[in-house]
Amino acid sequence: MAEIINFRRARKQRQRVAAEAKADQNRIDFGRSKAERSLTEARREKAIRELDGHKLALPPGDKGEIPR
Repeated sequence: MAEIINFRRARKQRQRVAAEAKADQNRIDFGRSKAERSLTEARREKAIRELDGHKLALPPGDKGEIPR
């Protein structure tokens, strides 16, 4: 004989499992400490400064157009 299932309880249990899965993902995505966030921001800013430092300066009057 088949097991009797209460649909209301089964639906609520499914919702709980889905909510817990979403909470786990949010912990991964947003669960960083302030120190980790500031370190990431500092590394990003340093990378931008280094990249800008490697740009070549254009001669005066040159607009960066490619000659044809």
